[in-house]
Amino acid sequence: MEIVILQVFVSLLLVGSSLILWAVTCRQRDLDHADRLALLPTENEESLPADERKV
Repeated sequence: MEIVILQVFVSLLLVGSSLILWAVTCRQRDLDHADRLALLPTENEESLPADERKV
């Protein structure tokens, strides 16, 4: 029974710390930067020959 209590306590600590970290990242608005970077092209498509361009 002691193991179950310890396991619940550690699980609550992990959930609480993840919620705190989530709140900090939302407050700093770090997620918007990742979305903008995901939309940037990785290669200059105009410099590639027409047959090598990804459609």
